[in-house]
Order: sequence, then C-alpha cells, then structure tokens
Amino acid sequence: MDLPKVNIAVIGVICSSLGGMVWYASEQASIIGNLEETVAVLDAQNNTTDKVNMQRDILANSKRLDDIEDDLNELWEETEMIWADLGGMADHMMQIIKLQSRIAILEKTVEFSRKDAM
Repeated sequence: MDLPKVNIAVIGVICSSLGGMVWYASEQASIIGNLEETVAVLDAQNNTTDKVNMQRDILANSKRLDDIEDDLNELWEETEMIWADLGGMADHMMQIIKLQSRIAILEKTVEFSRKDAM
C-alpha cells in the first residue's frame, strides 16, 4: 500500500488553520465569559437599585397616606364642628319662629281687643 505523498507545506497550512480555529473559538469563549460576568454584575446592580427604589417609594407612599389620614381627620373635625354649628343655628331659628308666632298672637289679641272695645 502506497501512501500518497503530501507536501509539508499543505500539512503546515492545515495545522495552522486548525490552530487558528482553536484560537478563534477560545477567544470567543473568553469574550462570552466576560460578557456573562458583566451581565451578572449589571443584574445585581439593577436588583439593588430596584430594591432601593422600592423602599423609597414605600416610604414616600406611607408618608402620603399619613398626610391623607391627617387631612381626613381635620376634615372630619371641621364637619363635626359645622354640624354642631348647624344644629345650634337650627335651634336658634326655631326659637325665632316661636318668638315670631308669639308676637303675631299678641298683635292679633291687641287688634281684637281694640275692635271689641269700640
């Protein structure tokens, strides 16, 4: 069996091509590994930022709720005061109406007494 004769230059080119492919593949693997590390770091920073923002928003919203609750309490107190004033005003108006009806009765009595005396 005779083996074909191959030029040493062809073998050198094939070996260097294989070496280049291995080098290129390892370079791509290195770049991908670095990118994965960068993504992991950015993801961790993003999670931390999200947690900080969430805590800030929760504190801001709880402060707003406290402010709203205080405003509602003030509004409720003012409403109670208005109802108390309105109740006092209604009582005052009833007293005025009663007084007006007494005056009207007295005027009719005086008028009737004057006509009767004549």
